[in-house]
Amino acid sequence: MPYVKSISVHATVDKSLRYILNPDKTESQLYTVSINCTTDARDAYLQMKAVYEHYARDKYNSPPPLEGKGTVKAIHYIISFADSENVTPVLAHKLAMTFVRKNFGDEVQAVIATHVDKSHVHAHIIVNSYSLSGQKYYANRDSLRKARENINGICRAFGITPALNFENKGRSVDHYEWEQRKKGTSWKQMIRDEIDKLIPTVNSLDELLQALEERGYEVKRGKYISVKAPGQERFVRTKTLGEEYTEESLNTRILYKDIGAGATPAEDKPSQLMAAYVAVISDVRILAEQRKKVPRKRIVTAEYSADNDLDVYRLSAQLSVISKNNIGSIGELEGRISRLKAEYEKRRVEINELIEEHNRLVSLLEQVREYHALRDKGELSETEKVRLAICKQAVESAAVLSASDTDRLRERVETLGKKITTLKGDLDKTRQQYEVYSDIRDTYYKISKGDYLSDLVEEERKRREQMNKKKKPSR
Repeated sequence: MPYVKSISVHATVDKSLRYILNPDKTESQLYTVSINCTTDARDAYLQMKAVYEHYARDKYNSPPPLEGKGTVKAIHYIISFADSENVTPVLAHKLAMTFVRKNFGDEVQAVIATHVDKSHVHAHIIVNSYSLSGQKYYANRDSLRKARENINGICRAFGITPALNFENKGRSVDHYEWEQRKKGTSWKQMIRDEIDKLIPTVNSLDELLQALEERGYEVKRGKYISVKAPGQERFVRTKTLGEEYTEESLNTRILYKDIGAGATPAEDKPSQLMAAYVAVISDVRILAEQRKKVPRKRIVTAEYSADNDLDVYRLSAQLSVISKNNIGSIGELEGRISRLKAEYEKRRVEINELIEEHNRLVSLLEQVREYHALRDKGELSETEKVRLAICKQAVESAAVLSASDTDRLRERVETLGKKITTLKGDLDKTRQQYEVYSDIRDTYYKISKGDYLSDLVEEERKRREQMNKKKKPSR
């Protein structure tokens, strides 16, 4: 009974390829194969990149825009099999290869790696979002439904029970889920523990959800975020895990994970902005102590209190940012947000220009290496003679004529690579600062209009009303 899911890769194709081709997961790459590219992570990335950039008006490793996720560079499919199916690695690998051919055709660029490092066999497939002929592949509900229908058909042909739940016919409980029920393991606690472990390592909610998917969890985005652990029968909404796991709370926990809280205005006469925060923090603490607001924990393993309330922490963290950055007014804050947005876009353009130069020089360096290898080989095939002529033209045109020229070219490639990495780190910091400042701005407008406290009280009223409805016995 296979389970298929897909993950859209927006900016880290190289990282995804290295992950699925890990020798420790594939028995030293025994169960790896590729279509229209190599099974070496670095070379596969460069070959996919060449095809993508030929057809797309975008760079394969360009940073994401400030708002939105950016374009899908590749699609990562995972096909998992239940222990009870006794699917061997060889069979799983064959099923994955058949699936790629049937689902995408012969002009797809794909890397397939079957992992055997866990109790259940599972195959990873990374597909370039453009084919060799320029066909665009999409990652949406329709494409996932088609993929699941195709893998079901392939499984029937190989005598494996298909995943009937994808055809609206229900689903039996697999062995793993049966074992968990037998042990009394809490699915919800398993998901909570995984989220808590991941939050310190991610920079956005999207990164958190992708990290969950890479660890075998299935995620659905809609009005609410829903998660299903490996082997679990049904999805659970994260908001049912506790108030600290709602989408808003998760965003807050991630956004302020590295920011200190508890600062108080150092000025004798705090600004209007600071004074508003000091007053509302005091009021929210009182609501928390009197249990008149939704109890959202900041530290999920500790008891709930005003000192362990996520709303109090968020406001305190925002006040800390205002104080440390000497933000005197909402107008000044708006100005900083505008400047950060302009700075982000300027840096993104700069990085993309450097990436373009880096890619060009990397390609030239590869041609230099190939030129010397073919020149020294001796007897060449007709294809190799053509390649030698092409490489010779590129080498002479770029005036890379000596060993010292090649060394300088290699040093320039390394320098550009390091500079791009540094600038991307700066870009991430600018993005985080922009998101923090924007959150402070939105919060202040709620405070100044009197909406902040009233929203908390109203939220608690609705929560209690809902709890009372659940407690009433049905007639």
